[in-house]
Formats: sequence, C-alpha cells, structure tokens
Amino acid sequence: MTKIIIILIAILILTAVGILIADSNRFVVKEYNVYSDKISKSHDFLFISDLHCKEYGKDNEKLFKAIDSLKAEAALVPGDIITAIPGESTEVALSFISQLKKRMPVYYSMGNHEYRAKIYKKTYGDMYDSYVSALNKEGIRILDNEAVDLGDINIYALTIDKRYYKRFKVQDMEKEYIESEIGKIKNEKAFNILLAHNPDYFDNYVSYGADLTLSGHVHGGLYRVFGKGLFSPRIAFFPKYDGGMFTKDKKVMIVSRGLGNHSFPHRFLNPGELILIHLKEVEKN
Repeated sequence: MTKIIIILIAILILTAVGILIADSNRFVVKEYNVYSDKISKSHDFLFISDLHCKEYGKDNEKLFKAIDSLKAEAALVPGDIITAIPGESTEVALSFISQLKKRMPVYYSMGNHEYRAKIYKKTYGDMYDSYVSALNKEGIRILDNEAVDLGDINIYALTIDKRYYKRFKVQDMEKEYIESEIGKIKNEKAFNILLAHNPDYFDNYVSYGADLTLSGHVHGGLYRVFGKGLFSPRIAFFPKYDGGMFTKDKKVMIVSRGLGNHSFPHRFLNPGELILIHLKEVEKN
C-alpha cells in the first residue's frame, strides 16, 4: 500500500510539473461579445496585455499566426509589454509592437512597468526613453492620459499613478482622479473604451463612464485553484478580478490573464491569453 501511495504521489507531482511547464509556454485564444446600442456597426478588436517580452516561437511567430487568423481591425494594448528590470532588453517588446503595427492600428497605453521605467530614471536608466524613441521611429506612440476619437468609439488611455499599485491593500482612488488625469468623457453618446491596466478600480471606471474597460496586471492569478486565480501582484490571495468579463450598471470590464510573466515566470492551469472582442450593435428602441 505504501508503494502504491508513493507511486500515485509521484504521478501527481509529474503531472503537475508537466502542466506548469506547458501552461508557462502556451497561450489560448479567448473571444468575448460586448453589445451596445451606441455603435452603428460591429467591430472586432484584438486585446493584448502583459506580454512582458515573452516569445512564442522565433520573433513570436506562433503568436502572430494566431493574430493573423483573427482578422481584427485594431489592437487595444493596456500595457506591460516590457518588463522593467534594470538592464533588461526591450527588443522583444519593440519587435512585437512594430510587427503588430504593420498589421493594424495599435492603441497602446501604459502599464505599471512602462510607467515605472519612465519615472525611475536612476534605477532603469534610459530604458523608457530609448524604447519610446524606437517606437516613435516606427510611427507608434504610447498613449499617456490621452483620448482618441474614432467616431462612434472613443478610446481613453489612463496612466495609473504608482500609489495605486501598492502591495497588500487596495488604495482608495479619489472620485475625481480619472477625470483629473484624462478629462471628462467627451461624448457620452459614443461607446467609450478605457484602457486601465489595474482592474482593482472597476467601480471607479464605471463611475467615470467607461462602457468597456480593458485591464490586465493580475496575470490570471498565476496558479488557478478551483477556477480562481491564487494571488495577484499586490500579494493578495484569490483576487476578485483575476481574469474574464465583469459587469456593473451595464458597464463591462474585461481582464486579460496576459501573455507573459516576469518575477515569477510560471503558470498553472492558466495559459496565456490572446483575446478577441466582438463589439456588436444592438437594435435601438
């Protein structure tokens, strides 16, 4: 009986290790339908977050094969394409965004890693400036507390301050914070998309007036147990917004589980995600 137990334990451990290795090096395509009477035609948007310089095949060829098959009209990217580690190269991120831009328009806002590299020059040197300069040469600009008008759709890019990324506890976000950073919603009759990297502040995004918020940051909780992410970068167990679609007051937030990792480069029952959002019109009464 002891031998049988030992064998079973060994099988479980080997299976778990196999899943961990596989999930840390693969991604899945996930699709969401979002309906609104604010748009005059349907749109398909690619949603990419938290690549963290991860490569799926040489020059991310596996990832681009999937991207090409989805035929999206634009890419929405709420940050953390780079990894802010002193001396870390941004070449993979630059190559990825450059290749993506050749395929479709890219709306790229800051995650906490882009933001960190931008404000802590003593720690990260010219990482941010050289990365942005290289992007600009490719005709790509990181949106930094800006809005883009696409007609029946507006995109708002929120750069979230460092105080809202503190560990252990969700810091209270002032009611007027978002408006003070990017201004009021210009047209409430348009469909307003907010790129906001940290999903912890969904209530604030709803209050601001975002019809659809796109977030990442949590990496799906890294390890998933009983269908829930185990912990977040805030060092909180079972984060509320770990991945998927959430709704409140007819507003929607989609949280990507991301495509890469950084400090803890492992996933379990939680492969990376490439997301396609089908924004669909509905009949107006």
